[in-house]
Amino acid sequence: MSKKWLTVIWLLSLFIPLQVHAVLTIEITGGTETALPIAIVPFSNENGASVNISEVISNDLKRSGRFAPLAQQDLLSHPHEQKDINFKDWRLLRSEGLVIGKVASVDGEQYQVQFQLFDVYKAQQLVGKRYQVPASGLRRLAHQIADEIYQALTGEVGVFSTRLAYVAVSKGSDGITSYTLRVADSDGENPRTVLQSKEPILSPVWSPDGERLAYVSFEKGRAEVYVQDMRSGRRSSVASFKGINSAPAWSPDGKRLAVTLSKGGNPEIYILDIATGKLTRITRNTNAIDTEPVWMPNGKELLFTSDRGGQPQIYRVSASGGTAKRVTFEGKYNASADISPDGRNMAMVHASGGKFFIAVQDLQTGALQVLTKTGRDESPSFAPNGRLILYATEEKNSGVLAAVSVDGRVHQRLGEAGSDVREPAWSPIRK
Repeated sequence: MSKKWLTVIWLLSLFIPLQVHAVLTIEITGGTETALPIAIVPFSNENGASVNISEVISNDLKRSGRFAPLAQQDLLSHPHEQKDINFKDWRLLRSEGLVIGKVASVDGEQYQVQFQLFDVYKAQQLVGKRYQVPASGLRRLAHQIADEIYQALTGEVGVFSTRLAYVAVSKGSDGITSYTLRVADSDGENPRTVLQSKEPILSPVWSPDGERLAYVSFEKGRAEVYVQDMRSGRRSSVASFKGINSAPAWSPDGKRLAVTLSKGGNPEIYILDIATGKLTRITRNTNAIDTEPVWMPNGKELLFTSDRGGQPQIYRVSASGGTAKRVTFEGKYNASADISPDGRNMAMVHASGGKFFIAVQDLQTGALQVLTKTGRDESPSFAPNGRLILYATEEKNSGVLAAVSVDGRVHQRLGEAGSDVREPAWSPIRK
């Protein structure tokens, strides 16, 4: 394989005709047969708020594929206090959990919200909390409550309060193409534009604290790596060398970026110290393309894609450099690695029969499982709890985002008729 491989990948990313709409919608497309029934009673007085809190919570839990909220018309009663709960009624509905809550506001600007989660069969409260938030914080609070419920019932951290970054491209009535880097809540709501350009934007990636995005922009006519602060909007170019500047990946401590540079004539992996600008070259293989670095959670090793064996495969190397060891052996094409937060599983693009799928490999056993079926999948990104993998795919000749659970059972599609989005990145858990 030659450098044509890297060029082809870039061309596919840059020139697919795209349209964009502002809001991503989420559809569960499979995997809810064994979901846990749960009753979420509409909160008292929430109709006066700008956000229907119980509805957001219900949609979040349903989206996870692990819960099946009861339909509102099936609820036998609408308690808002523990003393009003008849647990026998909820057992008849076979609901494992019950969520009730209240919303109150004096001035319509500040809100007091409380919720309680009960184990129906034990008739015991599992979680109960009160909050005070401004009206603008109600949607985020609803996601936070959903996270609390999810963790209480599964023992795992919820990710409903996280965000998604993605790139959308649209063509205006004047025929000019516009590239937009957006950030949205995990349910696709609250989309915000981070950067808009007439030139391509690629490879957004979140810093470990969720405060910065690194990405590749062609706004000056060639690829440069930028880092942008999400609160202030300030940004700076951190890699603008001659040739390729691409594929940024944050170190676990947030102080360094692994990048692909061809400043020496061949695409190689480098580590850039953000504060000092110091560059350290990690790979040295002048007969191959080394790209798409990703850090292991221990901060001591990197995974990257290379064609040094003749076809794209994934390799592991020390963050201080040295001999790289091949990690993938099943199939002739494995690329675009991402690592689960615990470092055990690796998501990747796996090719078979000329089609491209999202697969996951256990790094301890080497076992590989193909998770998707469309054959046009790319850019996997783990959820920060390791349960789901976000990726880009195509449906009816339009680009959409999708998500799949690591066991392949739960499938979601994130998109909207007529829209086309790519380059997804899942944020860390918000503090």
